[in-house]
Amino acid sequence: MPRRDIADLDATAQLAALASREVSAVELLKTALARHEQTHARLNAVVVADLERALAGASAIDEQRARGEHLGVLAGLPITIKDTLDVAGMPASSGLASLRRRQAVDATAVAHVRRAGAVIWAKTNTPVMAGDWQTTNRLYGTTNNPWDVTRTPGGSSGGAAAALAARVTALEIGSDIGGSLRVPASFCGVFAHKPTWGMVSQHGHVPPRPGSWIERDLNVIGPMARSARDLRLLLSVLEDGPLAPRAPPADFASLRIGLWLDAPDFPLDPQVRVVLETFAGELAVAGAVVEPISAPVEARSLLDTYLLLLSSTIAEDLPEADRRRFELLRGPAKLARAWGAGPFSWAVTTLGYTARHREWLAADAVRARLRREAAEVFARFDVILAPATPVAAFAHDTRPFGLRRLTASNGVASPYLAMTAWIAMATALGLPATAVPAGQTSGGLPVGAQIIGPFGGDARTIAVAQAIDENIRGFTPPPELG
Repeated sequence: MPRRDIADLDATAQLAALASREVSAVELLKTALARHEQTHARLNAVVVADLERALAGASAIDEQRARGEHLGVLAGLPITIKDTLDVAGMPASSGLASLRRRQAVDATAVAHVRRAGAVIWAKTNTPVMAGDWQTTNRLYGTTNNPWDVTRTPGGSSGGAAAALAARVTALEIGSDIGGSLRVPASFCGVFAHKPTWGMVSQHGHVPPRPGSWIERDLNVIGPMARSARDLRLLLSVLEDGPLAPRAPPADFASLRIGLWLDAPDFPLDPQVRVVLETFAGELAVAGAVVEPISAPVEARSLLDTYLLLLSSTIAEDLPEADRRRFELLRGPAKLARAWGAGPFSWAVTTLGYTARHREWLAADAVRARLRREAAEVFARFDVILAPATPVAAFAHDTRPFGLRRLTASNGVASPYLAMTAWIAMATALGLPATAVPAGQTSGGLPVGAQIIGPFGGDARTIAVAQAIDENIRGFTPPPELG
């Protein structure tokens, strides 16, 4: 195969080329480096590299392969890692200069891929402490979307998604507490999988603070790729439990899909809706039973519960001065909430940041009820198909959160925090959700869908994603960067 094309292949195909010795690990790594050099000035997706160690590792794998030694399933594959995950020998900043020079050991997920033979050569950009749906920080700057460099690739795994779409890397490890896998996958037209909570170890992910062994509520570590089969491959390496997704691609003829496109307080751009309705029609033509459904669980309870759980978790990372400021605002926030402040208001965030333990327990009790409601829906449907984001990729906006707005194609504006709406169900209830490309807006921007499954149903959602990838729609490269 022409060497210039190998970077365009997915990880599974690249590994096949390595195994057949059509390309060496060193050659494949240099191909990835060349692609990075071609695109870096416009994308700024990869922000730090360890080329000397990576080249030595690739060379060692080539020697082992030549001797016929047993190799891991990712042997020789060059990959990048989101900069919220610790990687030995590289800065592990999570977008903060104060963390850049600390010495780190491999995060558990990183250690898994290294043992499987992956050649880890670089880190990809992320917002500060993974706390935004855009990817920018003072340390490394702003990452741009390969489809339109004036727009964000999403966040917080934005550098990861941009590098995948630009074919700088074939696999990435990202994380997700507020859509941070699914949003950038949707904005950049790639695949991602948010695992069932607890399936993949979070140790070595920052936040929380470096060195913590806590398995943080809501947060997950998961794979990103340019194909669904690659999600399956990487998740099988990352997982710590017995939930490996080994099911074959789904059979559309026996697939029951609940199509969820409407809920109170859940905004959806009309262009995104059209793409998803067309996509659902394609699934029906392929043989699936696609039935529109209302919100699978009570929508307002879901939003209230998720935002309290999310904000109270994020509060642990706030500077002490910010915590004191939010405590002063707690009284006015309670009053504003009593007077009907919306689900995405400053009042909701403030009450989450200052939540008492009994308030967290009450939200957790509601979560348990909602899990029961969701289980009843999954007794009727194999999966739920829903938007991954309310809008397609939007223009860079570095103003304070309270000043940002999501503006739909018809001019209707929504609060920035409404980015939490469609991702809330899978995150709050700990469910698996696989993000797949669903099509493009009339302006040529990618639109993603999420395939949500029951607790532990990772094999099911990835199987459906693989059937879609191989029979309906897969990764489409963005226009060549000029």
